[in-house]
Amino acid sequence: MSEPTVDPRKKIRELPIGTEIELTPPDGRTWHGIIVPATEFSGSEIVVLKLASGYNVGLEVTEKDVLTVIAKPKRTRTARPASPESAPAAVPQGPWVALLTTGGTIASRVDYHTGGVKPVRDEKEILSAFPALDAGGPVRVLPVFERFSEDIVPADWVELAGHVVEAFRQGARGVVIAHGTDTLGFTAAALSFMIRNPPGPIVLVGAQRSPDRPSSDGFTNLPAAIQVARSGDLGEVVVVMHDGVSDDRLAIHRGTWVRKMHSSRRDAFESRNAPPLGYVVGGRVQLGAEARRPSSAPLRAETHLDERAVLVTYYPGLSPVRLRRLVRAERGLVIAGTGLGHVSRAHLRGLKRLIERGLVVGMTTQCLEGGTDPYVYATGRDLLRAGVVYLDDLLPETAYAKMLWALGQSDDPAKVRTLLLEDQVGEFVTRRQLEGGP
Repeated sequence: MSEPTVDPRKKIRELPIGTEIELTPPDGRTWHGIIVPATEFSGSEIVVLKLASGYNVGLEVTEKDVLTVIAKPKRTRTARPASPESAPAAVPQGPWVALLTTGGTIASRVDYHTGGVKPVRDEKEILSAFPALDAGGPVRVLPVFERFSEDIVPADWVELAGHVVEAFRQGARGVVIAHGTDTLGFTAAALSFMIRNPPGPIVLVGAQRSPDRPSSDGFTNLPAAIQVARSGDLGEVVVVMHDGVSDDRLAIHRGTWVRKMHSSRRDAFESRNAPPLGYVVGGRVQLGAEARRPSSAPLRAETHLDERAVLVTYYPGLSPVRLRRLVRAERGLVIAGTGLGHVSRAHLRGLKRLIERGLVVGMTTQCLEGGTDPYVYATGRDLLRAGVVYLDDLLPETAYAKMLWALGQSDDPAKVRTLLLEDQVGEFVTRRQLEGGP
């Protein structure tokens, strides 16, 4: 341990990032932590420390403070080239994984001016935050977007699909997409329909809690996603997130089955109507029989989406006039109906007319478990006779993504309805646990 410095304000500016220090102000309270990068909002005499608790704190250094250097920073690893296109020429032996970043909490830093988090703009920040990310083999980082998931639109799904296909064609073993959690389910479903015959895993991953919190899950989620992409015998789009509040098990969810069920818990994501495809337990990837294996058929991208569709959750008071205004210029409508797939009988005549004019209407349920069934009640049978397409147990977000994809494949409403009813990528749950069962 070195002797306390005499000029702490000058000395603090000379210390490199990663230095472990103790700072004792005149009030006698000692702050012990590691210097981390400050932001453009921090003054020259502000030091940001990563505390042992995992939280960050910004401290103003004065001439009366006592500054003690505990340890110098460890040597950091050098980031590899960013683009998957350069991988074949520079990658050492062994399978490599492409990491596409889009922003979100898992790829963000703390903004001490606002108290929130903001997307990183430098890929080196990802690698420096996860120094052992490529311990099992090369990881190539490709920043795609710099925004949170609520700002991602269907055109961005198309761009992501193109990057995924290109990474596989350049030789990637698997692809990981770091994504914000709020609309992660939409992106996972859309990519499932657009990327056909994947030769390896396509893993979406996020973080529920920011990196300045001791309970941040990104430090567990991202390495696990990389592991699934590298070693998992998968040929489909999945989501890897915590399976419980502890770090010992992460779930592997099919991209068309998964939904965010909690706004902040680390285990917010769940597979609906079926168990996850597998787990990451103790550093090992365990897959069940439902998991789709890598395809030997030619990889292709069906990225033509038609965005002329809306997703509407039915609620008491939604009038036929208001619904008609919503779909005036649309080709498709997905309704998250009540119960087994119902709306007010006042909508029957209007929906029938819209369908006769060429609008494709798909029905899902807003319930968290189960599926639709038009044959139980008279309302369902009448909606079915009017031409509404009942989509069984598809989640509303999955049905919406599938509608955009189906509309992009054909201008014929009859063909679109056929595509919606066909199982394309395992989106319909083939087995469902009986109520009251084990």
